[in-house]
Amino acid sequence: IDEFWLEIGFGSGEHLARQACTHPEIGMIGCEPFVNGVAKLLSAVNSNQLNNVRIHDGDARDLLPRIANGSIARVFVLFPDPWPKRRHSKRRFINQSSLTEIWRILKPGGEFRIASDIANYISWTLFEMHRHGGFDWLAETPADWRERPADWPATRYEAKAICQKRTPCYLKFRRLPLRSN
Repeated sequence: IDEFWLEIGFGSGEHLARQACTHPEIGMIGCEPFVNGVAKLLSAVNSNQLNNVRIHDGDARDLLPRIANGSIARVFVLFPDPWPKRRHSKRRFINQSSLTEIWRILKPGGEFRIASDIANYISWTLFEMHRHGGFDWLAETPADWRERPADWPATRYEAKAICQKRTPCYLKFRRLPLRSN
């Protein structure tokens, strides 16, 4: 294994399984608290004989503190629950506490990818990322957040959003070597 990638809230695991198939040299770690999603990923792991996948069948917030500093090369948070009601926003995964943990476990220069189809969640994420100060947004043109990169497999949540006429947004950040805040 050359390096490790972490997907937080992998849903049915289609993105994680495709990344594991495409990159057998990468150790893939997936976190998902829901049994049905874990079962679907386990089925894909078994049918594709994926030896590079490990699963944490619980909340990522329980796992993050146990991961070594600078040991993860890439983190994915794809289409997280947006907790759209204002009074529920404190439940959103993207917050200062989780960003500090993600910053800590990412290698310097490591990549953090986030996708959502909820405009308010994207605004929230950009604000929280800027406030944190430990990440550099990699977008240079609008296409960088409007178009899914070729190395970023689609998910059923993305397909559902598109069918419901919601526009997905794809954010890529690089971990800065030193926090600037």
